[in-house]
Amino acid sequence: MSEEADVIGWVPKGLRVSAALSWRFLVVVAALYVVVWIVGYLSFVVVPVAIALLLAALLAPAVQQLTDLRMPRPLAAAVVLIGGLGAVGGLLTFVIVEFTAGLPELQEQLNRSLDQVKDWLINGPLHLRETQIVDFVNNAVEFIQQNQASIADSALTTAGTVGEILTGFLLTLFVLIFFLVNGGEIWGFLMSGVPEPVRDRFDTAGRRGFASLVSYVRATAGVAVVDGVGIGIGLWIVGVPLVFPLATLVFLGAFIPIVGAVVTGAVAVLVALVTNGFVTALIVLAIVVGVMQLESHVLQPLLLGRAVRLHPLAVILAITAGMTAGGIPGALLSVPLLAVLNSGIKSLLHERDPHPDAVDVLGTDDPNEGIVWDTATSGERHHDSGRDDSGGDEPGADAEPGRREPDRA
Repeated sequence: MSEEADVIGWVPKGLRVSAALSWRFLVVVAALYVVVWIVGYLSFVVVPVAIALLLAALLAPAVQQLTDLRMPRPLAAAVVLIGGLGAVGGLLTFVIVEFTAGLPELQEQLNRSLDQVKDWLINGPLHLRETQIVDFVNNAVEFIQQNQASIADSALTTAGTVGEILTGFLLTLFVLIFFLVNGGEIWGFLMSGVPEPVRDRFDTAGRRGFASLVSYVRATAGVAVVDGVGIGIGLWIVGVPLVFPLATLVFLGAFIPIVGAVVTGAVAVLVALVTNGFVTALIVLAIVVGVMQLESHVLQPLLLGRAVRLHPLAVILAITAGMTAGGIPGALLSVPLLAVLNSGIKSLLHERDPHPDAVDVLGTDDPNEGIVWDTATSGERHHDSGRDDSGGDEPGADAEPGRREPDRA
C-alpha cells in the first residue's frame, strides 16, 4: 500500500487533476451524446411536441383571458386555436391569391427580361452569337432529359417529405389541443413523479422556464413584424409590385431563424429582378441584407436576449449550433430550449423558498420577476414589491396555479 502511495506521489498534481476532470468530462459528453441520439431517433415525435409547446406558449395567454371571462376552457381553447389557424390560413391564402393574380403580369415581365438579357448577350460586351445561345438552351434541355430518373427520384423524395410534414402538422395540432385544454393537469401529473421534498423547487423551476418561453415567442413575433414591415416599406419605395404579399411572406418566414428570412428575401429579390430589372433587384437585395443584419445582430440578440435573460452572444451561438446540429428545426428550437434551461436551472440553483403558485406564468414579460435569490449561492437578492426579505409573507396555499396572489401588507 505504501509502495502504491509512493507511485501516486510521483504523478504531478496537475496531471492528476487534469485526468480527473478529463474522465468526468468524457462521461458528461457521452451522456449528452446519448440524449441527442435518442432525440434524433425520435425526432418525428419530439419536433412536433416541441413546436406544439411553442404554439401553446403563444396561445395560452389568450386562452387564459377567455377563461377569466368565465368561458369554459375547452371552448376558449377551441376559439383561440380556430382563430389562430384562421389567421395563418388567411395570410397564406392572401399571399397565394395575390401572387396568382399578378402571375400574368410577372410572365410578361419575365419574357421582356429574357429578351433584354438575350439582347445584352448578343449586342453587349460579350458579343455572343444567337446560335451559341440556342445551343446553350438545347444543352440545358438535353441535360434535363438525360437526368429524368434523378429528377423523378427527387420528386418522389419531395412527395415523401410533404407527407412527413403533413403527418407532423396533424400530430402538432393534436398535441397542441391537449396542451391548451389540459396543460395544468399534464404538468401536475409530471410533477407527481418528482420526490416530494424537492417537488416545489422543480415545479417552480418548470414554471419559470415556461414563462421564459412565453416571453420568447412574444419577442419573436415582434421581430417578425419588424422584418415584414421593414422589407415591405423598402419594396414599396423602389416600386416593386406585390408589396403586401411579399411583406406577409417575409413576416411568416421570420419565425424560422436565418433560413426563413433568406428564403423569403430571395423571393422578393427574384420578383424585383423579373419586374423591375437588375438595378432594382440589387437595391432590394441591399434592403433585405440590411434588414437581416438588423435582425441578426440587433433585434434578435437584444430583444430576444432581454426577453429570455440570455446574452446576445449566447443567442447567436445557440441559433448557429441548432442550425448545424438539427437544420431548420434545430434553429427554430435552440433558443427557446436554451431560454427554458437557463431560467429553470437558475431557479433550481439559486431561488430561496420557491412557491410554484407565486409564479405568474402567463401574465408578465419578465420571467424572473418575483425570484428571491439565495444569498448563500448567488450573492444577491431580488424580491417583489411589498414582499419582506425575511420571507415572512408567502402566498396562500389555495392560490390559483399560474397566478400571483396579491401581496399582503
